[in-house]
Amino acid sequence: MMVLVEEERSIEEGLLELSNQSDASGCRITACVILSTFVAICGSFSFGVAIGYTSGAEIGIMKDMGLSIAETMWVSDILCVIGWLCIAFAKNVLWLHFGRISSGIGIGLISYVVPVYIAEITPKHVRGTFTFSNQLLQNSGVAMVFFWGNFISWRKMALLGALPCVIQGIGLFFVPESPRWLAKVRADEELEYSLLRLRGRDADISREASEIQVMTKMLERDSKSRFSDLFQRKYRHIIVVGVGLMLIQQFSGSTAVISYTSTIFSKAGFSVTIGSTLLGIFMVPKATIGLILVDKWGRRPLLLTSACGMSITCMFIGLAFTLQKMQLLPKLTPVLTFLCVTLYIASYAVGIGGLPWIIMSEIFPMNIKVTAGTLVTLASWSSSSIVTYAFNFLFEWSTQGTFYIFGAIGGAALIFIWLLVPETKGLSLEEIQTSLTRQAQRNKSYVD
Repeated sequence: MMVLVEEERSIEEGLLELSNQSDASGCRITACVILSTFVAICGSFSFGVAIGYTSGAEIGIMKDMGLSIAETMWVSDILCVIGWLCIAFAKNVLWLHFGRISSGIGIGLISYVVPVYIAEITPKHVRGTFTFSNQLLQNSGVAMVFFWGNFISWRKMALLGALPCVIQGIGLFFVPESPRWLAKVRADEELEYSLLRLRGRDADISREASEIQVMTKMLERDSKSRFSDLFQRKYRHIIVVGVGLMLIQQFSGSTAVISYTSTIFSKAGFSVTIGSTLLGIFMVPKATIGLILVDKWGRRPLLLTSACGMSITCMFIGLAFTLQKMQLLPKLTPVLTFLCVTLYIASYAVGIGGLPWIIMSEIFPMNIKVTAGTLVTLASWSSSSIVTYAFNFLFEWSTQGTFYIFGAIGGAALIFIWLLVPETKGLSLEEIQTSLTRQAQRNKSYVD
């Protein structure tokens, strides 16, 4: 037992020593890093199209296919090339179901793999910015649906959703493998080659390579990525953070609001065409705010700002519909609803929309990354399906009450983030793991 403790202490000291060395080579942003990130986020555009597709296509699908609201929600719930092509050339509802299932499986993988890959290849000082580009491309996809959905058919929109998947498939032949995955499979030569491609041929990658190998060695000794490992006390905190952020992301109403924006505008008496077009124009610029601030402010401040904004705007949307129900200030409800939906989506994009995936890619150690990632992805998409399916029923039950519920969840999210979510800005993935390991050991000592 003493030997293991001493070995672990030696490994941690080695990591600290490595982290104190000059890391100038790790700060370089090379063409390979940019290309690899671009290829990875191509699929995120299709992800964004899928998120917003129901809002832009709902009316056309229901009219052409003769579907009920429940059937339309089911199509949107099942949520990139086969799926979109099936949707584009659908002859009946069965084709739509199959297309959404196929694209949904691909999108589920994209939502987890893309932020993890980008986090593992980028220098630590720009990791948040590059990983947040995933959110930017998702917003670009949503923007395309909101804007062009007023001018082109839902079938053509599905074809546009397939295009970035084709680009990504081709681009993957030209980007390097994750150095941390190569360390996990003990491909040391390939690891160094990958780092040289990512950091530049003349870069000194010895420190970064050693840091990755040392941390991988320590993690491999702990466990072999079994599902039961997730329930160990030392992983309890990061699992709660990862799953909690995903539940907050969905149960605060984001997927429902984005998917059924047209329904909300219509209920409020605001022009669906004008509202969707303005949102489409606004979608990409507001996503750049988080891209710019994530490595300046840090993860926690942006998450807190985002949750606060989402909570307040939901409360005001609820107020707008309350006024409508009471037949007070009838001209205020449409305008207030549009403004608050716009600000809600902006608040979501700044933090809650993308940061849970970024933090998940940073805090899970390599030895449980697959199982933990599977768990949080399941939590995200399961809760997304529940919220998306239930939204119309909640909306019919109580229009204002639906948004009061979303607002209350946003308020609870503030407490959760403040108490539990760690700050990871400016730290390498290995430094994050060292910090979390020491915190877990201190908590264990305190409990014992």
